[in-house]
Amino acid sequence: MGRFRDALARPGLAAIAEIKRRSPSAGDLRPDADPAELAASFGRAGAAAISVLVDARFAGSVDDLRAARAATDTPLLAKGFFVDEAQLDELAAAGADAVLLLLRDLDDRRARALLARAGELGLDALVEAHDGAELARAAALEAPVVGVNARDLGTFAIDRQGALDLVAAAPRDRVVVAESGVLTRAHAAAAELAGADAVLVGTALMRAADPPAKLRELLARPLVKICGLTREQDVAAAADAGADLAGFILARETPRRAPAVLPVPETLLSVAVYVGELGDAGSDLAQLYARENGHRGREGVLLRGTAEVATVVDRAWAGDDPRHLERARLAQGRIMLAGGLSPENVRGAIEAVRPWAVDASSSLEVSPGIKDHDRIRAFVEAAR
Repeated sequence: MGRFRDALARPGLAAIAEIKRRSPSAGDLRPDADPAELAASFGRAGAAAISVLVDARFAGSVDDLRAARAATDTPLLAKGFFVDEAQLDELAAAGADAVLLLLRDLDDRRARALLARAGELGLDALVEAHDGAELARAAALEAPVVGVNARDLGTFAIDRQGALDLVAAAPRDRVVVAESGVLTRAHAAAAELAGADAVLVGTALMRAADPPAKLRELLARPLVKICGLTREQDVAAAADAGADLAGFILARETPRRAPAVLPVPETLLSVAVYVGELGDAGSDLAQLYARENGHRGREGVLLRGTAEVATVVDRAWAGDDPRHLERARLAQGRIMLAGGLSPENVRGAIEAVRPWAVDASSSLEVSPGIKDHDRIRAFVEAAR
C-alpha cells in the first residue's frame, strides 16, 4: 500500500483537496493560485492528500506539482490525462505519490500497462469510473483505489444520485473516492454514507474566500440534525443556520408529525423518521425506531436505503436516562446522539461522546412542530 492509498484508508472520511486554477465547466476559478502556498495550507487544514492539476486545459503544469512537493509532505495526486508510461516517469520524478487514470480514455490493455508501470515507480493509481461499465472494468483490473466521478466529462453535468449509487456498488475491499460536485458538508456526508472512503474537492475550495477554512468546514463533525420539522419556513431556518440534516417525523403517534418529507435545499440531507416499520417517503436517509408501549423505543438506526449506516443513541420516550451519554460513548461505529439535546447542553454532550451527528427537536420549539428560529441557530452554533 502506497502513501496515497494508506492516507485515504484510515478510519473516517478523508479529503483530497484539489489545486486547480480553472475548469472547462466553470471557467477561471483562481487564476493566481499558488500551488506551494495552497498545498502547505491544505496539509495543515487536514487534507489526507492533495490533487494537483498538471494539464494546460486547467492552467496547470508539472511545475505546479514540483512546487507543491517542495511545500508539503502530504501525499500528492497528479491529475491529468495520462496515456503512456513516459508521462508517469515524469510525474514520479516531479514528486507525485499517485496518478489519475481515466478509464474513459484507456482500454484495458493500456490501463493494465499503466498500472504496472505505476507500481514499478512506487506510485498509487486513482482509477476513475463514470458509469457502471467502467466501475466493472476498474474492479476487473483489480484497481486498489477507485474514483467515481459525478461529472459527465462530455456534458459537464453533475449526477450526484447516480454517482452515490456507483459508490455504493463499488467493491468494499477497495479504497473508494467520490469525485466532483462536493460543495457542502451534506454532499460529503452523503458520499461517506454511500461507502466512500474519501471525497475529492476542487471547485468548492478554489471558489472559497479561504480555501483551508472551507476544507475544515466540509470535514467538520458532528453533523447537525434538526428534527421534528413540519413547515417549509422552519426547513429554511435550519438551512440558513448551517444544519446538515433535516428530520421529518412520519410516525402517527407524535404531535410533531410532518405532512410529508418537505423539499430541502442542497445544503441539507432529508431524513424520514419512522417508528415500527420502514416507509418510503422519498428521503435521502431514514431513521427507524422500534415501537414500544405505543411510542418509539430508545435506540434507532440511520439507514441509506436498507443499509444501516449509523446507530441512533436516544432516550426512552418521555423518560429519563442517567446513562444516556455513557451508552453513547461506549457504542461502536457512527453515532447519532439524540434525546434531550439543547443549545445549553449540546457542547458538553459532544465533548463527552464525540458523536458523528447530534439531533435535536423539542428543545428548539415554541410549540410541538413549530420551531423557534433563534433556538435553531443557537443549537447549530453550540454544536460547531
